[in-house]
Order: sequence, then C-alpha cells, then structure tokens
Amino acid sequence: MISGPLARYDTKLKQFHQKGRLRVLGTDAGADFTSNDYLGLAASPRMRAALVAALERGVPAGAGGSRLLRGNHAEHEALEEAAAIFFRSERMLYFGSGYAANVAVLSTLPQRGDLVVHDALVHASAYEGMRAGRAEVVPVPHNDAGAVEDAIRSWRAAGGTGCPWIVVESLYSMDGNRAPMFDLIEIADRHNGFLYIDEAHATGVHGIDGRGYAANLEGRDNVIVLHTCGKALGSSGALVGASRVICDFLVNRARPFIYATAPSPLQAASVRQALAILSEEPERRARLHALVDFANERFAERFGRAGSGTQILPVIIGDNGRTIRMAERMQSEGFDIRAIRPPTVPAGTARLRITITLNVDAPTITRMIDQLAVAMAEETP
Repeated sequence: MISGPLARYDTKLKQFHQKGRLRVLGTDAGADFTSNDYLGLAASPRMRAALVAALERGVPAGAGGSRLLRGNHAEHEALEEAAAIFFRSERMLYFGSGYAANVAVLSTLPQRGDLVVHDALVHASAYEGMRAGRAEVVPVPHNDAGAVEDAIRSWRAAGGTGCPWIVVESLYSMDGNRAPMFDLIEIADRHNGFLYIDEAHATGVHGIDGRGYAANLEGRDNVIVLHTCGKALGSSGALVGASRVICDFLVNRARPFIYATAPSPLQAASVRQALAILSEEPERRARLHALVDFANERFAERFGRAGSGTQILPVIIGDNGRTIRMAERMQSEGFDIRAIRPPTVPAGTARLRITITLNVDAPTITRMIDQLAVAMAEETP
C-alpha cells in the first residue's frame, strides 16, 4: 500500500487504469502500422551513411549550449539554408522538437490584444503554446472555415483591435483529413491576419516535391509553417519557416529557443540528408502513395466505408476497453497497432490509429486489414 506524498499519484494511476486510460511504455514489435516514419528513412542506408560521414568530419554529437551562446553550429545553419531553399521560405529556424517549436511560436508571436482562432483538433503542443501566450484564444469546430471567420468577426464587433491568428494542422494526426487551406488563407487575408500551419504529417509526403499541403502558400509574409523532422524526414527536431523578421523575433523572444540547449548538430546533418533524399528519390513518395491508395481501397472493400484517403487510417472503436483489446489482439497477430484514447482524442472516440509507411508492403497490408476485420467481428463491445 503506497502512502505519504506518493499516495495521490498512485490513486490517480489507479483511476486511469479503471477508466482504460493508463499508458505504459512498450517496444516496437511486429509489422509497423503505428510509426510516423512514412518514407522509411529512419533506418535507411543513406541516413546512416550521412551520420557516419558527419562524425568522420568532426561534427559533434551535442551542441554544448544554447544557440545564442556557443551551441550554434555550422550544421544548424547549413540545414536552415538548405531547408529555406527546399521549402521556398525566406528563412527557416531549427528547433529541438515539433513540441518545442509549437510552444515557441504560439507563446511568442501572438501578442496581448490579438486573437488566436484554432481548430479544436490541433496538436497538444499547440494548446500548450497558446496557454502560455498572452492573446485571447478561441477554439472552433474541426475544419469549419465559416466558424473561423465568425469568431474573428465577433471579436472585431466586440472591440478587438489586434491581429487575428488562425492555427491549424494541414493533415490531422488522429483523423487523417486535410484542412481547408485555401479558405483559411482567404480569411487571413481579408482580416489582415496570420495563418499558422502545422505540416507535421504532410511534410515529406504530400504537396509539390513533398513540401506539404502549404507548398503554394509558404513564403508569404502572413504565413508561418512548421515542418517536423521526426516523421517522414526520419530524424528529429522541427523547422519553422517564416519571414526573416518573424524568425529574428523568435530568436530574440522565444523562450524554448533561447533557453534550450541547441539540437544535436548530428541530427541537423541527418535532416539535411533527408531533404536531399526527398529531392533525389521522388520514387519513395510514389511508392508510398501507391501503398496508401491500396490500403484505402482494401479498407473500403473490407469495411464498406471509405478510408481517410491519406496515410493515416483511424478506426474509431469508441469504448476504451474494447480499443485496448483490439490493439492487443492485433499485436499478438504480428501487427504493431496501438490504441489511442482520451484525452489524446475526444471522449467516446477511442481508436486504432493505423499508419501506412514504406516499412510494410501490400501483402502485409492485406493480411493486416483481413485480420482487423476478423478481430472487429469477434471483439464485441
């Protein structure tokens, strides 16, 4: 029996368990249907070779300090220069993670008196950034551009005089659907506001040359784009693309940038290699899109409803306990599929989040979907 100062935490953990919300760590096992390594770059020979080459030319494993002190390495600057060219942005700024980048941007750029209107399903890190900032924050229903405009108009009618910010993901991580990007940029333009686009799950996979769904918008003064590097790019960290003024402001005011040890220079080298692979091996995206189309078609055939149309295929179960049992059953059959439960997703929408990557092939996808159909039929609520 745990007592004393630890008791309240133990009680909470027991409550999580009773509600089917207890999280535990597990290693990867079975066919990969859960990672975000969409292009199969994380363990690719070219990425390994790039890291070895970087070590051989003396690139250190650690930065040794923040970038405003001694931690700014030539590899960081080389990556930012290459990324700005690749994504067609005036400037890029490299952060240690997508989480840190979202917190940095949204706690720093929207000012007191501004309004932040965000899609209800944006990443948890975006919520943390908005919570730490000084602007008024209003959530709107998922993918409802009309609600975004209504929120801005209501704020103006009530006397709001600052700058409106619209915060969305281009491809939603738990639903696999796209934001109405061009409706949103028109709203931002009409109201002299900013559009902040988190491209985490589109970078490397979608858009022109894998530049994401915001490829035609990036480089505009009122558009700021986040590209995470730990998903399709197979490494870690995140790149924020914006005007030079915005990036300079982040360098001067964003606490997650100023006070954090800089990302590993080795990781910067690996991200730069990933960008080169995107340019030089377009067949990777072509192969992935063929697999995604195949998976969505097979899903529709087996379940009688359309898939998401993207590499993220959610299977909403609803009940936490059943979702956990389904995930465990699929894992026992050799398919690494995980249960996603509230509060990560809204209450009552616990799901299996299935991802399609180049780490699997078409026959494996067929076996997985066939086994999933059997499991869903047998694992009753």
